[in-house]
Amino acid sequence: MTKVLSNVEQLSVAYRTPAGVQHALKSVDLDIFAGEKLAIIGESGSGKSTLSLALTGLLPGEAMVSGGISWPGLGFDPVAGRDIGIVFQDPGSSLNPVLTIGDQVGEGARRHLGLGRKAAREKAVELLARVRIPQPENAVGAYPHQFSGGQRQRIAIAAAIAAGPSVLIADEATSALDTIVQAEIAALLEDLVKNGDMTLIFVTHDIGLAASLADRIAVFRTAELVECGNAGTIVHDPQADYTRQLLATHIDLHSPRLVGASDVR
Repeated sequence: MTKVLSNVEQLSVAYRTPAGVQHALKSVDLDIFAGEKLAIIGESGSGKSTLSLALTGLLPGEAMVSGGISWPGLGFDPVAGRDIGIVFQDPGSSLNPVLTIGDQVGEGARRHLGLGRKAAREKAVELLARVRIPQPENAVGAYPHQFSGGQRQRIAIAAAIAAGPSVLIADEATSALDTIVQAEIAALLEDLVKNGDMTLIFVTHDIGLAASLADRIAVFRTAELVECGNAGTIVHDPQADYTRQLLATHIDLHSPRLVGASDVR
């Protein structure tokens, strides 16, 4: 039986606004399994990014939270940056333009693994090679503006996995990229999880991309979990009208198979 990594139980998140209390999540129940690739999908404002912030313990202080998240598969509450790596939509905002790539990728190893500067630089070279940055020995001394958008996202992924996290959350990590680069980044994320002891939570609005990458898909709409299940079941036998609408918008339901990230290498 697959080990449960995390239990999300009756989780609600709300904020006070001039218009009254607004819910970002409403009574969400969701199990996350160790080693799986879980896609969290939904349109903007559906609550998917709020869930990723809740999982990492990074909700803002003004958030009103009820219910909770436990981590029986870890046995402790994870620390963002050490036990949970996070990759955001825009690598331009997550990478510091005045620090070298080596310093930024190695920071997690220095902070959480206690490596010295030289060992952290060697670790950064290793990580950059792992995410397929050309000439990683030279890349560690370069700066973010010297790389393309897709390469910067690969660098952000390298920084996110520097401390060897158990969970990698990619929050809209491909949405700012063109279609070909999206597929390349999705394939990279898939390989990282397959070759390491990591669980991938892939937050996206694109159900076609989610279906090509994930083992399971959780569908959110207006702060609520609409349905969750095996990716193939969600794609070919969706139970919720909203899921059917997402599928009709993004893919051909009558196609015998989906062309996914693994088909673009």
